Amino acid sequence: MEPLDLYILGCGSANPTQRHQPASQVLSTRGKMFMIDCGEGTQTRFARLGLSMKRVGHIFISHAHGDHCLGLPGLICTMSLLGRTSQLHIHGPQELEPFLQSALQLFCPNLEFQVLFHAVDTTRHQLIHHDRSIEVWSLPLRHRVPCCGFLFREKPALPHIRRDMIDMYEIPVSQINNIKAGMDWTMPDGTIIPNSRLTTPPSPTRSYAYCSDTSPLPSLIPLIEGVDLLFHEATFDKENEFRARQTFHSTTLEAAQTAKDAHVGQLVIGHYSSRMRNEEQMLNEARSIFPNTILSDEGKHISITPTTTL
Repeated sequence: MEPLDLYILGCGSANPTQRHQPASQVLSTRGKMFMIDCGEGTQTRFARLGLSMKRVGHIFISHAHGDHCLGLPGLICTMSLLGRTSQLHIHGPQELEPFLQSALQLFCPNLEFQVLFHAVDTTRHQLIHHDRSIEVWSLPLRHRVPCCGFLFREKPALPHIRRDMIDMYEIPVSQINNIKAGMDWTMPDGTIIPNSRLTTPPSPTRSYAYCSDTSPLPSLIPLIEGVDLLFHEATFDKENEFRARQTFHSTTLEAAQTAKDAHVGQLVIGHYSSRMRNEEQMLNEARSIFPNTILSDEGKHISITPTTTL
């Protein structure tokens, strides 16, 4: 099974602190990197983690608040300095495009690569990108500006070939792909070898949901049902619920309740307000509802594995 790895580059909110940086994550699989949000200074955190910006082909921006997108101009300029020539795709709400175009014209007027913007309808749950191995879906959220999260789902893989059976029945290499696609094998004497004898089931698919800035949203639950890993913002602790309502954010308890209701495998919380000084207390609050909760932190690496939902 190919690794599916999440790297936390930044997990703070709008007011940076000495401990946390603005929001940014990278999801890595099969030699590709998908970036999720891009707060200020993101390129420096790439360097600290030893990640290659050259592998980033798509960037997904949840909404047009500075702590989620102001790092784009600097990141793109750094990519240019490093000699990038391949296209860069940016997916985000339509409101982001004028800012992006103005910033590129001012700071990066002579790029050697194309930056292609793809507007995302933040009010709809829809497929916004796919390749041979993964799909990316938008997740409508509820915030002060148009905002959406993102759901990454691996596509089902083909069954695994049983090499011992292939050798036993002297099946030519040219037929391997047909057998992976479900074909039985017919021997010269007419005996049919069923496909189930020649293959084993494929590796299970994995999924990751990123739920950025949002107040609690019941309609989100069925969209993220059973995901292996859920990042859900928990900007405030339970004592600051009133502030969370004012700013259209979630508390630790609300993030945990969402994870519980959606039967996810594991919850990671973050997007901490600068007011929050006791993250262990926030973790304990979340675990009181959803025990399989962890804290996000800059530099944290999470290997996403298929899990039995709770």
